[in-house]
Amino acid sequence: MSATDHCQACGACCAHFRVSFYWGESDAHPGGSVPRHLTVPITPYHSAMRGTERTPSRCVALAGDVGRQVGCTIYPLRSSTCREFEAGTAECDKARAAYGLMPLGVGVPA
Repeated sequence: MSATDHCQACGACCAHFRVSFYWGESDAHPGGSVPRHLTVPITPYHSAMRGTERTPSRCVALAGDVGRQVGCTIYPLRSSTCREFEAGTAECDKARAAYGLMPLGVGVPA
């Protein structure tokens, strides 16, 4: 099973961590892609995906049931934070544990 398959059956990271990124990644700025209406400002230079700025956290762009089948409704427009998150890392396993899911462990094939 590839990392993409694991992610589409999980989504715990999108429903556990704050997804913050440089505000210039919003589509309100030249070259930005993240839909501005799905973000909230958290500092003068950073925004977060709506829903991840509070606890419990769940990104507004996450569709589906965590641990079963999920998808990102803005996948091609997602922030660098999401693009850089890797399945099977310690952070991934931390999010999975919060939802009672077994760890993937380091080294999940891409």
